[in-house]
Amino acid sequence: MGTLTIRLDDKLERELNRLAKRQRKTKSELARDLLRRHLLIRQLDDIRDQLRPYAEAAGRLTDEDFFRDIS
Repeated sequence: MGTLTIRLDDKLERELNRLAKRQRKTKSELARDLLRRHLLIRQLDDIRDQLRPYAEAAGRLTDEDFFRDIS
């Protein structure tokens, strides 16, 4: 398992502490969860960018177009 050390400004540290307390998690658990979520979103954005030309060619220009067609 790797280790990551980051510096937080005071405001961000207070927000992280409040969230950790509310969710009854450690700051490390929250940081891992948030980092995983961010990485997943970036992967989905990359996939969307790769598929965009095919979707546009099929006339699906928005998320609503896509969901309308598959619903």
